[in-house]
Amino acid sequence: MQQTVHSRAMVDRHALAARILATLRDVPDFPSPGILFKDITPLLADAALFADVVQAMADPAAGVTHVVGVESRGFLFGAPLALALGVPFVPARKPGKLPWHAEQEAYTLEYRQDVLEMHRDAFAGHASPRALVVDDVLATGGTAAATCRLCERLGATVAGITVLLEIGALGGRSRVTHPVDALAAC
Repeated sequence: MQQTVHSRAMVDRHALAARILATLRDVPDFPSPGILFKDITPLLADAALFADVVQAMADPAAGVTHVVGVESRGFLFGAPLALALGVPFVPARKPGKLPWHAEQEAYTLEYRQDVLEMHRDAFAGHASPRALVVDDVLATGGTAAATCRLCERLGATVAGITVLLEIGALGGRSRVTHPVDALAAC
């Protein structure tokens, strides 16, 4: 499938990282005590920054046939990224949210256990699907690793993982076996 990324100059990644970090809001003890939540809603309210984030995620995504967005904040970046690339968007959802036959993958977060689901036919009709997994934050890596396993079980090759923010102290990269592209890190 032909990718249709708009012809904008590549985004200055260093400057973009600084803009992202300046915009995110820290929310202590959410969703549970001891967690410092990174609120992305101020970034979403800045249309120019949001557009630059999507463009920066698209820049290294050559050869991708599908964008897989992880519920729920991965949808916010994954859907516009899929549109920018001209490829299908595949949602990875919480259990019971998909209306068709689904496969499940369990995983552990830093504060709970969870499960993701994807439609069994998410990559049907593509001889050699190459998926880009998109989420907002790479923390412990559990969600990203589970999504990659699910993609592979459904027949896709995972081209990589792209995230808005990586929380390096939590060691998420060590739990995934695919390349990670983080636009900012803390």
